[in-house]
Amino acid sequence: AACPGGDDGTIISTARLNRTVCIDVAKRLMTVESGMVLRDLIEAAAAAGLSLPHSPYWYGLTIGGLLGTGAHGSSLWGKGGAVHEYVVGMRIVTPAPASQGFAVVRELEADHPDLHAAKVSLGVLGVISQVTLTMQPLFKRSVTLVRRDDSDFQEQVAVWGDLHEFGDMTWLPHQGKVVYRRDDRVDVSTPGNGLYDLLLFHPSPTRGLIDARVAEERLQENGTDAARCEAAALQAATSERSSNGFTNDGVAFTGYPVVGYQHRIQASGACLNGPDDGLLTACAWDPRIRGSFYYNSGFSVALSKAPAFVADMKRLRDLNPDLFCAAVDARVGVLLRYIKASTAYLGKPEDSIDIDIVHYRSRTDGMPRAHADVVDEIEQMALHKYGGLPHWGKNRNLAFDGAIARYPKAREFLGVKDRYDPEGLFSSEWTDEVLGISGSPNIIKKGCAIEGLCVCSNDSHCAPEQGYFCRPGKVYKEARVCSFIKDY
Repeated sequence: AACPGGDDGTIISTARLNRTVCIDVAKRLMTVESGMVLRDLIEAAAAAGLSLPHSPYWYGLTIGGLLGTGAHGSSLWGKGGAVHEYVVGMRIVTPAPASQGFAVVRELEADHPDLHAAKVSLGVLGVISQVTLTMQPLFKRSVTLVRRDDSDFQEQVAVWGDLHEFGDMTWLPHQGKVVYRRDDRVDVSTPGNGLYDLLLFHPSPTRGLIDARVAEERLQENGTDAARCEAAALQAATSERSSNGFTNDGVAFTGYPVVGYQHRIQASGACLNGPDDGLLTACAWDPRIRGSFYYNSGFSVALSKAPAFVADMKRLRDLNPDLFCAAVDARVGVLLRYIKASTAYLGKPEDSIDIDIVHYRSRTDGMPRAHADVVDEIEQMALHKYGGLPHWGKNRNLAFDGAIARYPKAREFLGVKDRYDPEGLFSSEWTDEVLGISGSPNIIKKGCAIEGLCVCSNDSHCAPEQGYFCRPGKVYKEARVCSFIKDY
């Protein structure tokens, strides 16, 4: 989010700001440097008998990075599932004139109003150096995954988050199923030492990753819908056989519920700890190998509108379920997590459901994927029909067009930004566009509208008969055409 522009930009690394500063067990407070990865934070907390109540599901993020983009787990209970809701102090270094030594170290305590801007900041206020989090006594969770028909999906989405503290759901549209995560804390005396080790985040043999990508590319370019659906069904079966990454004792899965301590259940990322074996194994997305290459579209819809949105997604699916195999089912389906209304200026303004779709992406610039319009249609419905919001760290340019206007406290955030960094040292062309300061995040160029607005060329891969959403030779004012559902 903070890529420097032009030839004058500088990247500041926080890789060595990775220590625990202090842990106050009595007050349940933990102060860490901003470059500490989530894995190290939750393990250090557990060693002191404490738990970070919520976190994202991947523990390779730094605390500064996950705060900067508003990363979260899933919960409507208490303060909710966003990590920034548990920030009660922050040290941030901001620019200053020469008379002040070119920098000011700002200490923001829990009652400081600027903390509401700093705890979700996109990196535009300055450099976060330390963060203080309020913790809870170490606790256990009990997890059961329940697979059901999706006939009542729209009714369940409205209530599941109130029923279970860490509940989420994964929709498998082509199969017509929903996997409900029944996930609640239990007494620490409850037997079990379960572990969450998601297969997607596990180190894998490099040769297998490369072969899998080659097969995926062939399916995209020359495969039939039937073949893509067969591959998606195989992927789902593999995930189910691996118990979706859960084991009852860290080794074997013997059945639900899986009971374990918070730091062993809340997040995973075994490939972060993978062996140094000369790339015989790797994370699936490791850029040093030609393995998996995919995109994560993330956006949210107000919880009050979620049932209608889910009903629209199902209506879209029912028009042609086979199209969803390549577009959605081939990865992890549609993940839905609950987000509580936030105190952060750039946090969610109301209780919401967050939607994550992970999908294939070509390495050829501008080349769309098979049935790309399916995911685009879902995203357009969320953003345009239901007034949704793109995730700050998971979306493409066009999703941010006008999004800042949907944050009631945006003006307050920009006021803090002007005080902390009046020269815009920590801003870039992109952040100015996204925050509505200057320019537009949309991209206008020849080709299919993968990144933003477009002028379509006559390239065969933009042909409308293939189902893509750009028509040759025409300039579109908005990248939402060839709509399946035309009531918005």
